[in-house]
Order: sequence, then C-alpha cells, then structure tokens
Amino acid sequence: MERRLISAALLGALLVTGCSSPPESPPAAEAPAPPAPAPAASVPGFSVVATGDVLVHPALTEQAEADGGGKIDFRPQFDGVKPVVSGADLGLCHLEVPLADPGGPYSGYPSFNAPPEIAGALKDTGYDACSTASNHTLDQGEDGVKRTLDGLDAAELKHTGSARSSKEAGTPLVLDAAGTKVGHVSFTFGFNGIELPEGKPWMSNTLDAADVVAAARKTREAGAEVVIASLHWGTEYRSEPTKEQTSLAKKLLEDDSIDLIIGHHAHVVQPFEKIGSKWVAYGLGNHIAKHSEPRGTTEEGVAARFHFTKDASGWKVDQAEYVPTLVELGPPIRLQDATAASTPRQKEALARTDEVVLSRNAAKDGLTRPGNR
Repeated sequence: MERRLISAALLGALLVTGCSSPPESPPAAEAPAPPAPAPAASVPGFSVVATGDVLVHPALTEQAEADGGGKIDFRPQFDGVKPVVSGADLGLCHLEVPLADPGGPYSGYPSFNAPPEIAGALKDTGYDACSTASNHTLDQGEDGVKRTLDGLDAAELKHTGSARSSKEAGTPLVLDAAGTKVGHVSFTFGFNGIELPEGKPWMSNTLDAADVVAAARKTREAGAEVVIASLHWGTEYRSEPTKEQTSLAKKLLEDDSIDLIIGHHAHVVQPFEKIGSKWVAYGLGNHIAKHSEPRGTTEEGVAARFHFTKDASGWKVDQAEYVPTLVELGPPIRLQDATAASTPRQKEALARTDEVVLSRNAAKDGLTRPGNR
C-alpha cells in the first residue's frame, strides 16, 4: 500500500468537514529495502585423514586378481574404509613399496615390486597424495623409483619423499584442502642397507632433523599455511615409540614450520601424543598388508583424522580423532573400519588399538574416536 503524507492542518480539516478521504497528493518515494543480512562468518578449516603402510604382499595381488576376474583390481579391498578417507578434505596415504611395470613381474618381501593398479585403487578410495620415502623405496633401484612416481602421476595422485630428478626433489609439495594450502614432506630412516645412487642423494629423503625442518620451511616459502611431516621411523612390531622417535618428535614440533607428524614403518599401531599444542601419531600401523606370518597386531591399523582451524594465533588442530581399522584376512581379504566392532576379532582389535593409541594420555588432551566420545 502506498504511503501518503498528511499535514496536521489537512487532518484537522478532515475532522471538521467529515470528508472521508483527502485530496490526491503525490506519492512519497519508497523507502529503500533493508540491506540483506551478512552471511554467517564461517570458521576457516579443513580435515585431513592419514593412514598407515600400504604394503603389497603377494596375497593382496592374488586377491586383486580374483576380484578383477582376470584383471587386477585392488579397489574392493579398500571399500570398507572409503567413507573415512573420501570424507576428508585431504587424504594422505603411505605407499611403502615401489611399483612394477604393467604385467609385472611382481614380488613381495624382501624386495617389493607391486602392481601399478594399486595407485588407481588408492585414488578411487579418496586419497589425494602419498608419501613415498620408506625403507623399501630403493628395492627396485632407480627404475623402480621412476616407475613408482610415473604410476602415481598416471593415477593423478600427488607424491613426496622420492624423486626422479634434482629439480623434482627441490620442488615442495603443496596441496589444496578446502581452500587452505597444505604442505607435505616425507622422510625415511634408511633403505635396508641399499645406498642411494652415486651423485643422486636427492632420489629419496633420509631422516635428519635439520633436513626435515629445512624442507618444511621451504614448503612454507612455497605458500603452505600448514605443513605435515610423514616420517618412516621406529622399530618394527614394537608398539611403544623409541626414545629416538619421542626426542625427534619433540624437536621437530618445537619448530614453527611443522604442524603435525604422522609416522609409519612399525607395522603395528603406536600411540598418539600432544606435544605443546601439536600432535604426533607415532605409528599408524599397516593400512593394508598380509604378512607371511601374521602376528595379529599387523592386521590392525588406524586412520588419523585431524581438523585444523585458524584463529588469531594461526592454524591449529581443534579436533583430533583416530579411526581403528582391521585387515580381515578372509578369504576374501578386506580392509574394514573397526569402530563398529561386532565379531570377536574386531572387538579384540578395537580394544588393543584403544589401549595403545591412548597410552600417552592423548584422551586427556582431547583425542577421541567415533563411537567412544
């Protein structure tokens, strides 16, 4: 309804004459529409999921051949954890083994050579990048390093830790996670006695505190706002982190360039710990593997899930979680999210993972797992 302006004098005249409506007067300009409410301020942040060793033993390849009906298809083995990985803004895997040419030959321990189809399966599961520095990086020499990185490129998986050239080795890996630039560096304690090729020390990163910090700082200079370090370290089959792990973690996390450490190599789950305001997951166990002599604990792993947010002081973890996983040896071999444990084996794995992961007071510092908050 249009607004009309009525003077006090005219109103009085109307009352005296009893006129039912005033004379026509020009309409006043319409009032401007109120401004649209500003959108609610969103807290910047992103989630990252990191998992343990991808260790392609021959039994996994045999299962992939059975699942592929003549072709090699590793994807069904990962279906049980796909929601966990793909649900994160950034998924990081640890490819411990080199990749073979299509068609092989393939091999397992002690000198791995895995089907390149594993890379496509990891991409399909939701991973964005893989760390590649491990004690098996050089199992197939220079050709193996090149094939591995070529295979990851073909699957559109980013990678860090090993390199085909000095230029590639010197180029930091910076990933996008919900609009945040996240750097990823990868280092290993050694190569099972194999030496890096003469004149090519850049082919894989060896673990040294100063080198990790230097790489993290260079990654920040390349634009990373958060830097995650993947470290291949510790003692195999030992759940308790070594003195070297704990002292190195403390030293690295004291540096402003490193925000989170995720560990691999032990093939069993190791604790999470908060050091200052930052987290270290000492060992995520095996993600998928089938050792020739299963030890029970080598089928158990954990997905580390961290949410980062930014406040006035910078980026920090505001939610830390762990998701227990279990390789069901079958047949068929299947990797499962073990949080909804129903079988005796799943319940055993869940209980043991809880005990180990929380053994360094991580629960008091806010670490939780789905279904057990």
